[in-house]
Amino acid sequence: MGKVAIVTDSNSGITQAQAKEMGIRVLPMPFYINGELYFEDITLTQQEFYQKLLEDADISTSQPSPGSVMELWDELLKENDEIVYIPMSSGLSSSCETALMLAKDYGGRVHVIDNQRISVTQRQSVLDAMEMAEKGFGAQEIEEVLMREKLEASIYITVDTLKYLKKGGRVTAAGAALGAVLNIKPVLQIQGEKLDAYAKVRGLKAAKKTMIEAMKKDITERFAGERVHLAAAYTCSDEEAGIWKQELEEKFPGYEIHMDRLSLSVSCHIGPGAIAVTCSKAAAY
Repeated sequence: MGKVAIVTDSNSGITQAQAKEMGIRVLPMPFYINGELYFEDITLTQQEFYQKLLEDADISTSQPSPGSVMELWDELLKENDEIVYIPMSSGLSSSCETALMLAKDYGGRVHVIDNQRISVTQRQSVLDAMEMAEKGFGAQEIEEVLMREKLEASIYITVDTLKYLKKGGRVTAAGAALGAVLNIKPVLQIQGEKLDAYAKVRGLKAAKKTMIEAMKKDITERFAGERVHLAAAYTCSDEEAGIWKQELEEKFPGYEIHMDRLSLSVSCHIGPGAIAVTCSKAAAY
């Protein structure tokens, strides 16, 4: 079986330094901030991004240029027989569709996996792909497993402020103002393609309780009898994130909970101060 290279993008939460240690490659996501181009984890740190966000800078997400994608693929195919590329969900960005189109020129050597993942669930797909590649699976076999399991994941997120959802048109100005007065915390979910509303509660404590109950229901009903990976993500302070992780470990004993900062492509729509919990069914292969 030929050698398979694993590639993802920075929406997976995998940093350039971590990618080097793991033996994979990560395409940095581009952002335009006040008209200037930045690349996640290359010319734009998490701290700089949130500072710009708080300053109400004009921030827009973009996608890796076709040239940068093909340049990386061409480089990797000099030493590898095939590539498995796991970009962020096509429901959240057009970068996946672009990659699928570009892959057509590579004679079946590049497999783009549109398995509807983002952040720590996308990272889990990368880990699964790495393990399969190490066991000698070919790119086609890896693709089949990841696509079969593509919708078997859940993400629940609560935000600190409705300001950024309002900017993105997900809540009205009046709704955002009323929410601020009443301390309304929306709980959002990603199951598959899109970011959707799940519940509205008052206060962070109630939001955490709602997310934990939703996750318990997924584990006991949706994924009954299955092994799942639990993870958490955040745009809040490291201290608040540590408290959230500890709460999850108490509620879900026996699970090793990985935690990452939430990818910037999602962060710019929900703002700082958010926390999330996720699960993904362990891939069967």
